[in-house]
Amino acid sequence: MTSLFQILLGLVWLMTVQLAAAAPSIALGYEPKYAAGFTHFAYVDATAPKRGSLTLSAIGNFDSLNPFLLKGIAAVGISDLVFETLMEQSLDEPFSQVDALTAESLRAEVVDIWSAQERNPSSILMVSHDIKEVAYMADRIVILSAHPGRIRTIVDNHLPRPRDYRAPAFLRLVDQLHELITGMELPDVPAGPAPGRRAVEPLPNAAASEVVGLLEYLDARGGKEDIFAIAKETHIEFGHVLAVVEAAEMLDFVDTPKRQVLLDVEGRRFVKASPEERKVIWQAQLLKLPLFALVQDLLRQQPGQAVDRELILETLIMHMPQEDYEKTFDTFIGWARYGNLFAYDETSELISPQEPLTSVP
Repeated sequence: MTSLFQILLGLVWLMTVQLAAAAPSIALGYEPKYAAGFTHFAYVDATAPKRGSLTLSAIGNFDSLNPFLLKGIAAVGISDLVFETLMEQSLDEPFSQVDALTAESLRAEVVDIWSAQERNPSSILMVSHDIKEVAYMADRIVILSAHPGRIRTIVDNHLPRPRDYRAPAFLRLVDQLHELITGMELPDVPAGPAPGRRAVEPLPNAAASEVVGLLEYLDARGGKEDIFAIAKETHIEFGHVLAVVEAAEMLDFVDTPKRQVLLDVEGRRFVKASPEERKVIWQAQLLKLPLFALVQDLLRQQPGQAVDRELILETLIMHMPQEDYEKTFDTFIGWARYGNLFAYDETSELISPQEPLTSVP
């Protein structure tokens, strides 16, 4: 019997770790190459020029230049430039890194363990974000949705073993999985409109700056790009790229046929606009969303044109009981502030309208 992966990894590895005495460095199974007090690794050019400047760019935002933080958002790429000497691995020590070739050999090892007759586990369960890895290893592939995690579809993989990454049937399966994932998260055909007023929709967990960054990224590439290429080139986790694309599509800035992300008319208009004109366009797109229109109606009904945070949270819970209302509120405020639609005072926890903006011709 083989299930979920058919490989459903029910193996439990028990590892014992012997605590090492305090030492300037440790190695796996032998004496460290570098003695205490060494000044630099052997592969480093200690005479290389120091100082200078470096310019990096990335989609998104950050609130810290500390790559070791547990809370907050570190600047993209900073972890490759800053290091802590107590935690730095030597690149000329064995097992210091797992590269692509090592990863492939580890996959083969798992398959060998599963297929060995004398110790064949009935099933192995594994979780992966790598579509090629899944197609190579799994006999049964379960695709989950995000937020909340639910089974969306199950695909049986009947490719014979051993499997070849370059075989046409293997590549067709990879494309099929790509289409399934993007089709579920970013469907080509939107759901038909419900009678009466549109229902309040959940807001994707994406900052306004990330949506703007995506639009500028697409504009620099002729207005379109494959969504998997975006994730690969920007080094952003694929699930979060989906959230940013979904946010841009909700605001009618992009369209998503199949695996492509295309700048729509409003998206092209947005990237060509000045900073102030962008805010006007953003505000207009926000007011097309039921949640923002609903809050605007609430503000008009209040004598002081201000509503309490708790009222908005109650509204979110009532309309979207299964969503993370705190996270949705933070996204709501971030989008509203960028478009100068609503102001939010953290001290009083009051939401009020911003000054009206002039329209863009």
